[in-house]
Amino acid sequence: MAPRLQLEKAAWRWVESVKPEEIRWEHIELAYRVNLPACKRGACRRNCKGNPSCLVGIGEQAWLGEIDENAFHNIDDPNSERRDMNTFVGLTNLGATCYVNTFLQVWFHNLELRRSLYQLLSPSLSDYEPQSISEHLQYLFALLQNSNRKYIDPSGLVKALGLDTGQQQDAQEFSKLFMSLLEDTLSKQKSPSLQNVIQQQFCGQFSYVTVCNQCGRSSALLSRFYELELNIQGHKNLNECVTEFLKEEKLEGENRYFCENCQSKQNATRRIRLHNLPPTINLQLMRFVFDRQTGHKKKLNTFISFPEQLDMGPFMEGLQGNFVYELSAVLIHRGISAYSGHYIAHVKDARTGDWYKFNDEEIEKMEGKKLQLGIEEDIAETVKSQTRKPKCSKGYHCSRNAYMLVYKIQEEESSETPRTNVEVPTFLQRLVDQDNRKFDEWCNEMADMRKQSVDKGKAKHEEVKELYELLPARDGEPYEFIPLDWLKKWLDDSTATKEIDTTLFLCSHGKLHPDKVGDTKRVSMQAAQLLYERYGGGPRLDGSSLCRECVSQRCRVLRLKNQLNEDFKEVSNLVKRTLSDDGFWVGKASLRSWRQLALDQLEEDEQETKHSNGQTNGQGPHTNNSKVGSELSEGNDEDMKTFNEDIVCTHGGLSILETERKLVSSEVWTKLREYFPKASEFTKDQEPCEQCVTLEQEEKDNEAVSKMMALDQKNQLLNLFHEKNRPVLSKWPQGTDVLYIVPLFFVDEWRKFIRRPTKCSPVSNVGNTLLLCPHGGFMFTYDSLINGDAQHIALLWPSEWEVISRLFMVDQSISIHCFNQTTDSGPSTQYTTQPDLCWECRESFLFQQQRDLREYTQATIYIRKVIEDKRMIKDAPPEMNASSSEAEEEREEHPKPDGERDPDFSQVNGTKRLKLSDGTAASASAIPTTNMTKVGGIRRSTRHRKLRGEKALIVSANQTLKELKIQIMHAFSVAPFDQNLSIDGKSLTDDSATLGSLGVIPESIICLKADEPIADYAAMDDVYQVRMPEEGFKGTGLLGH
Repeated sequence: MAPRLQLEKAAWRWVESVKPEEIRWEHIELAYRVNLPACKRGACRRNCKGNPSCLVGIGEQAWLGEIDENAFHNIDDPNSERRDMNTFVGLTNLGATCYVNTFLQVWFHNLELRRSLYQLLSPSLSDYEPQSISEHLQYLFALLQNSNRKYIDPSGLVKALGLDTGQQQDAQEFSKLFMSLLEDTLSKQKSPSLQNVIQQQFCGQFSYVTVCNQCGRSSALLSRFYELELNIQGHKNLNECVTEFLKEEKLEGENRYFCENCQSKQNATRRIRLHNLPPTINLQLMRFVFDRQTGHKKKLNTFISFPEQLDMGPFMEGLQGNFVYELSAVLIHRGISAYSGHYIAHVKDARTGDWYKFNDEEIEKMEGKKLQLGIEEDIAETVKSQTRKPKCSKGYHCSRNAYMLVYKIQEEESSETPRTNVEVPTFLQRLVDQDNRKFDEWCNEMADMRKQSVDKGKAKHEEVKELYELLPARDGEPYEFIPLDWLKKWLDDSTATKEIDTTLFLCSHGKLHPDKVGDTKRVSMQAAQLLYERYGGGPRLDGSSLCRECVSQRCRVLRLKNQLNEDFKEVSNLVKRTLSDDGFWVGKASLRSWRQLALDQLEEDEQETKHSNGQTNGQGPHTNNSKVGSELSEGNDEDMKTFNEDIVCTHGGLSILETERKLVSSEVWTKLREYFPKASEFTKDQEPCEQCVTLEQEEKDNEAVSKMMALDQKNQLLNLFHEKNRPVLSKWPQGTDVLYIVPLFFVDEWRKFIRRPTKCSPVSNVGNTLLLCPHGGFMFTYDSLINGDAQHIALLWPSEWEVISRLFMVDQSISIHCFNQTTDSGPSTQYTTQPDLCWECRESFLFQQQRDLREYTQATIYIRKVIEDKRMIKDAPPEMNASSSEAEEEREEHPKPDGERDPDFSQVNGTKRLKLSDGTAASASAIPTTNMTKVGGIRRSTRHRKLRGEKALIVSANQTLKELKIQIMHAFSVAPFDQNLSIDGKSLTDDSATLGSLGVIPESIICLKADEPIADYAAMDDVYQVRMPEEGFKGTGLLGH
């Protein structure tokens, strides 16, 4: 079948020769494509949306052939969750608990530990539920041993421990704390065989042997160990790591040893001597070390070779016994960072000798009873300066991700058969049986749901096969239109079939819209009847639902579109001719863009026939929601929605702007009227809007009055306007003992009016209450005015105050008086204000001012880097990177019209002087202290100018110094430990202190001196991931909480 666009064009090709009033039923059927033949199966790759008779490719393929039962449901086989015979049980990862899961699997495979845990308690209660940590561990081990599940959820134990499931913790620290907790629990048991299980399994002894170099005296300090922490940095194999652990250490200098025999500090040597080893040795490989450069942990991705059989005899210094151990577990950390990655465990089954990989829920058995580390060694390939994996000898393994090795004593052949069978106690087996029954019930429930879905699918299969054969409408038989989307959902078993809704396909006349026919399918009346009986819905759209009105309207629009280009050429020629009779007014902007407006209008006419607000051909309905203005320039053409709206005033009459309209002939207007029947019509004799004429005259009169007022005020206060001969408090002028005060905001607003009287409103009120407190007292002292508060006020001469009192409304007179007195100590000068100073409000204002500087949020401070000679970087001009709003403050609000001279600008050698205006109104309690200052009669901006090498940061007062250092690290690539910060010569050292308590206020400049730059920025990766101090296992059950 032809593409959709071709079918749509063919459906309306008849409009070229048929007028709207000549439309017959055959034309309507062509528009609705009723007579298009149905497509045959296999002829279309996908459904033909332009053909309502095409019923191919709507989802029927899945139902017409033989269907697999699994297609009727999306429920996995519940038996896939069931544990296979002779396999182990996995543990669910609760978010970031893989490090917990690995140790639980290792400890579970320690048969002596498991057997001892089962003997902790034996409750007789039938409704027993585990409560304590040890009880949850018992139950977890019992589930790992006898559960029917493929993997189990360790939430009970994790919750009892109080661990954060979303935060990955230090695995080695978890191992130590958990073993200590377990030892403490077992030591409180009554049975002696249980009290020492941990010591018997994991505890060995060594001593720190110190020998004095002076007298040769040897002293030994005996100590127990549960694991040996081996440094791997600089080593290649396990033998080297153990050798370094036991090597001799020299005690010299400040680290000298106090010898009791010599009774003084002497040089000495110290080493570790092994005395006895436990049956199970835990070797912690110190992969996670502290990096002094970044102040955080990092991972050492160093290859270490370790044997399957470890002979500790050479390290026992001649002690007799069996010291040969076999590898039983390898714990792996996959990842390059110490703060992220994944933990897995390779564990050897004590009963069969097979190796298994435990990866949370997944368990994999190694082939051939051999340890295979596999892809775990390929995870860190992105690390720079990667070393090749060394070749390993037979019986050895190499790993750069192993962080813990577990070795068990090799059983002698002559010894008794080891006890490999561990029985689960009755009270625990009862809990396991309960869980197994719940699991079986869940499996049965899932199986029933699968069966119901299959039965439903089979019934749907029969229904589709029956109805699909009835869908095609044959020629001459009754038919109905069904929405295509509904048919697709009916054939899609994954969605529930709803009732048939055809309301979105109706036109404004309540019939099928011709534009929506492509989204429906024409089906037989018999099939439609069955569908409506089973699913309901409506309204039903049969052959009588074809809309003659919509087809006629579309016919008119398409004919006008075809005629538009010819009419445009004709109108363009007619406009150029001289008028011979009375004409009509049209807007010049409308005339320039009338073709586009006509196209828009025709599209809008099409939209008006729609019942919904849907879009057609990518264009939505046009809405005229813009206000009609009296002024339209050439740049407004694109904003017009209605023809001639550019010459219609706000009152609906003819605009008074004659330059915006043009007189055209009656012939031109008749052509335009065909496309814009609703356009406003104005004949040549039409008078402009009387209201607009009156308003224009009033506006001209008001402008004349404002100009006269501004000129009069300027002449009376000429020095105030030009800022000439101004009084200064710091040098009291002679010849007067009183000066008057007004807000600077009043003076700035008054100057704006004088400069642009037609654009700015006149000032009527002085507004001195801005400078007074609620009690009517003055807010500033003479000293504060000299020291900076004068930037909020303007000083006036008495003669100027008389003029202002006459020209403006004065709410309160404010003055400052000077008195010369002679005392015993000599002449002195006193200053007072009228009204008097309100000390209570003044102190409250100062307190609030200081408080605002200490309790800020989202304020800007500047970090300035100091070079080695301790001078600031000043080799470049300030960076002009003020924001757009700041830039606006330093230039005039509106551009000056040509020819209007601004007295506040003077051209000197072609350069402009900064404008002295643009103040802001504020109450006395909220007046900023860093706005504008007067120096030499000119107010200059005190905004901070950034120097090169200086960066701005956004901070809050409650932010700590450590958090600020993290921000600085991102901005300057300097690690927190290398940052030396100071403000006003005072060092900032307390990382836990807040910025507010350290005296850091908005706009502060903090000096940064870096000790040494970090060459390898990749080393900072771990620092970026750690923003807050590590909590570790604080607050968890591992620490007794």
